[in-house]
Amino acid sequence: MKIILTHEVSGLGAAGDVVDVKDGYARNYLVPRGFAIRWTKGGEQDVAQIRRARKIHEIQTIEQANEIKAQLEGTKVRLAVRSGDAGRLFGSVTPADIASAIKSAGGPDVDKRRVELGSPIKTLGSHQVSVRLHPEVAAKLGVEIVAA
Repeated sequence: MKIILTHEVSGLGAAGDVVDVKDGYARNYLVPRGFAIRWTKGGEQDVAQIRRARKIHEIQTIEQANEIKAQLEGTKVRLAVRSGDAGRLFGSVTPADIASAIKSAGGPDVDKRRVELGSPIKTLGSHQVSVRLHPEVAAKLGVEIVAA
């Protein structure tokens, strides 16, 4: 099935790309979550509009991405969350939580979809998080999770 991506999907493409995926993946995951729309002949106008919007919000050059990477890696991020006695969290830390913590720590504004967690963060302590700024540039960020 041909679809038009409306958001960046890791491993598949960026917003405005026309990709061919399995029917079930598109019907059950991408379209219901708003990551994609079905491709139609009239959809080419939508593709042009999505690409224009992506160009405005996207980090344009590798140099710009490296500047933001330097800002991110110099930022100390602490996130206070509720936890139990053994250091286990009530729930987990999401990419949206990390993006807002970066912003409140004085770092640059980061889109939550660019924050990549290797595995869900469910314990207190220090964790490594990757922020994908450009297809060729990713920043490694240390996040300290403390009890609230």
